[in-house]
Amino acid sequence: MFETRDGERLLETDPADMPPDGHVTFIGRIASPWTSRETCPKNMNAARETGQPAVLMIDLLYRDGLLGLERASHIIVLSWLHHAPRTLIVQKPRHAADPKGVFSLRSPARPNPIGLHIARLVAVDIETGRIDLDAIDVLDGTPVIDIKPYFASTDAFAEATIAGRDELNRIRQ
Repeated sequence: MFETRDGERLLETDPADMPPDGHVTFIGRIASPWTSRETCPKNMNAARETGQPAVLMIDLLYRDGLLGLERASHIIVLSWLHHAPRTLIVQKPRHAADPKGVFSLRSPARPNPIGLHIARLVAVDIETGRIDLDAIDVLDGTPVIDIKPYFASTDAFAEATIAGRDELNRIRQ
């Protein structure tokens, strides 16, 4: 699914083959319209532009944890990008002139393929475990690790920048 490009480097050991030490549990799955990497939007802005909503389905055991979530206008969803390779440590994005370390990128290919998504909360049904979102940028069936309310007062930094990117002019409402 991922091809290696010039300048890229792989880890000697696949993190998936190492003994687990975090005991991460999936709390549900994401239902999205995206069934292939080629059609899946590359980020949340692109996902929103499609106008396609998404749904999180939370497992019965964890549904009580949704109590009060409806107060949030936006949520942070942490997902497990289970189709991504875990051995690629230096990557050369198609749009970049030079290779970059995985921790300086948002690529799903990383030692622990955790996705971070900030979505507008449309509806919450605790009884069924259904959370409706405005959009998502992951494949259908992607596992959910965690959900957190988004707090604009502490989570947003208007002055945040990345050298070489025009971040200040990309702020979305």
